[in-house]
Amino acid sequence: QVEELALQSMIRSREENDAVSSSAEAEETHKALGQMDNEAAINQTELHLSLQDHEEEEEEEESDS
Repeated sequence: QVEELALQSMIRSREENDAVSSSAEAEETHKALGQMDNEAAINQTELHLSLQDHEEEEEEEESDS
């Protein structure tokens, strides 16, 4: 009976550890996705700015000729 109680407590502590680690994994995943969103936003902004620069150069060339 003592062994049974010991086993049950070991199982419970393992389950709690699993729950903690899975929530930590979920948080890591969330952080990673957040970083990906940030990188995507930065890339989008850089693309937009480079397109703007390109359009301005074309306008200058048109006004020069």
